[in-house]
Amino acid sequence: SSPHLVQVRERIRINGQPISKDLFNKYFWLVYNRLEETKDPAHASMPAYFRFLTIMAFHVFLQEKVDLAVVEVGIGGTYDCTNIIRTPVVCGVSSLGIDHTSILGDTMEKIAWQKGGIFKPGVPAFTVAQPERPLEVLRERAQERKVRSWGGVGWGTPSHGGGLSLLSLQCPLYLCPELDDFEEGCRALELGLAGAHQRSNAALALQLARTWLQRRGCQGFGELKEVPPSTELLGRPVPVAPAFRLTGAMIQGLRDTEWLGRTQVLSHGPVTWYLDGAHTTSSIQACVRWFRQAALNQDKPHDGSEVRVLLFNATGDRDTAALLKLLVPCHFDYAVFCPNFTEVSVANNADQQNFNVTLENALTRCLENQRTWTRLLEEKVGQDPWLPSPLRVGGLLQPAPTRGSLLLVPPAPRPLNSPALVFPCLAQALRWVAQGRDPQLAAPAASGAHAHPAASSGAVLLREAAAVRVLVTGSLHLVGGALRLLDPALSQ
Repeated sequence: SSPHLVQVRERIRINGQPISKDLFNKYFWLVYNRLEETKDPAHASMPAYFRFLTIMAFHVFLQEKVDLAVVEVGIGGTYDCTNIIRTPVVCGVSSLGIDHTSILGDTMEKIAWQKGGIFKPGVPAFTVAQPERPLEVLRERAQERKVRSWGGVGWGTPSHGGGLSLLSLQCPLYLCPELDDFEEGCRALELGLAGAHQRSNAALALQLARTWLQRRGCQGFGELKEVPPSTELLGRPVPVAPAFRLTGAMIQGLRDTEWLGRTQVLSHGPVTWYLDGAHTTSSIQACVRWFRQAALNQDKPHDGSEVRVLLFNATGDRDTAALLKLLVPCHFDYAVFCPNFTEVSVANNADQQNFNVTLENALTRCLENQRTWTRLLEEKVGQDPWLPSPLRVGGLLQPAPTRGSLLLVPPAPRPLNSPALVFPCLAQALRWVAQGRDPQLAAPAASGAHAHPAASSGAVLLREAAAVRVLVTGSLHLVGGALRLLDPALSQ
């Protein structure tokens, strides 16, 4: 899977656990040295980061003799380096969203075409409910995956009648039934992952698991209705796979599933951190629904105030303004923007370095996000009579080269509802939000500079609030950096 949150070992798991440091070290150097010894002298370059880790993951799975390897594509599908598997047991495409547009295309149809590239002849594929046109593209891609082979029995085997027949194998594509269809009577299935969108993910996981178990000869599952070779999928509805009776292990698996950085809640005394790596419009919408249910629908504390904080960053070619606009209705008291760097100097943690982005570029992006947030709130003030009167706040927190302390450089004052601050790294942002009230985080260092009202007044409110609710979202890398600071055990 990719990306990792805290340590690169998370990408290669066996029995649900990241491989050990010793195992990672062993296989890393084995693969690296083998590639170094055999590379083409005329093109003496090693595989890029993701490609190398993909090769290494396949090698680990082969050497450790796993029964089943679950492989998540990196970006897209068609041209992704994970797509060298010729005959997987089964393929799955989850709910499509707009992402990586510079690589995959700027429409859902183009992205569907890329995702459908993982389909293989004769290999069953499943997807969940999709918009009509992208679903048609997936259906067309499944139809294209067709091979012809001689034989009446199996692949290239003479028929029992002594003759040969020409078989046409295409990719049978099915829609997953709703998770409700698996529930018996009044018993609702519990999911370990919060959010309504996880129900379609769970339905897809059940079909993928059933296909594998059926392949292993397990009994007691609903059989799929095979699409006859003569039946054209193009222009016809994608058949819906039947629901089936779930085993106790399946029910328990759905209930016990955990995945760091997705709808994750960390309660640290008066400060509660809500972490979700959403970074597309559809996933941010799901994140907002989850956050409202998990945090905003709760009664405010009787013994004091509640402060809501947004901690946000986005990377790549994503439409940050569109993402931030979806977050405005949560009525945050403060919006904090910072790069994905854990510290200003990231040399202490190689797993979370990004050599493609400089601190200066990342801070420029954060300042743009701050201006966007300010503008969105100004627009909202004229539309929403429930919002409080505008304040004049805003500013950039950056390190002073000489003292290493924090300087607040305010931009030209502009009215907005929610103070928007920019910090140079995650550690400083988290410390300011927590104000020493989270036992995992030290109190923020006192600044020798004149504090801007947004930072000083906010610090007072954060220290005195009965409850501080913080949503961290916009980037899996941001969430990973926050987790490293909030849960040091993950770095062990």
